Amino acid sequence: MDQPVYKRVLLKLSGEALLGKRSYGIDYETVNNIAAEIAEVVQMGIEMGVVVGGGNIFRGTEADARSMERVSADYMGMLATIINSLALQSALERIGVATRVQTAIEMREIAEPYIQRRAIRHLEKGRVVIFAAGTGNPFFTTDTAASLRAMEIKAEVIMKATKVEGVYDRDPLESGGAIRFDRISYTDVLTRNLKVMDATAISLCRDNQLLIVVFNLLQAGNIKRVICGHPVGTIVGN
Repeated sequence: MDQPVYKRVLLKLSGEALLGKRSYGIDYETVNNIAAEIAEVVQMGIEMGVVVGGGNIFRGTEADARSMERVSADYMGMLATIINSLALQSALERIGVATRVQTAIEMREIAEPYIQRRAIRHLEKGRVVIFAAGTGNPFFTTDTAASLRAMEIKAEVIMKATKVEGVYDRDPLESGGAIRFDRISYTDVLTRNLKVMDATAISLCRDNQLLIVVFNLLQAGNIKRVICGHPVGTIVGN
């Protein structure tokens, strides 16, 4: 039987991960499949935090490019992450997984405000904690929020879920013959300008020696494989 190599993890999901075959919004079959994979590892005793992006609904940087004021656009993107977080919470609780949504922007009627000690306590009690609204500040991505929350909850690794098998020397969806790395350093990611996570997120992880595993979420069972130490995806570290 597979044994986990991590005890506490932070799973970073892009908003696009919830699209499924749709071009916009939330595909609930896809959300249910992700919830089932999370439930499987929680039953193994894994303590899991989750950060979800909002790009399937609204992405602040794209709105900025169309001349919307950046701060307002970023706050709209944060609200999109809250919608996604509630959708994932609903899917998890429907299959018996206890969850809490904590938001960086206070809205007590639908979620708890983010409090670091309370988040850790929820994890210790076996609850999945979904961190919504990014960092609560404009100009910071949900990748940066994932790095920040992972360090605050003392996660051992960030699991960065993507549409591809790992980190490549160039975009494999646009270029034939792209080479995948089994392992790459934080510095190489930054100097090569590889689009793993934004530079702020990578720098935070480098400065705090926090491992990142980039893997393909579309392959069923990969969340468990990463947690059990299988050679899946790309490890970003020293």
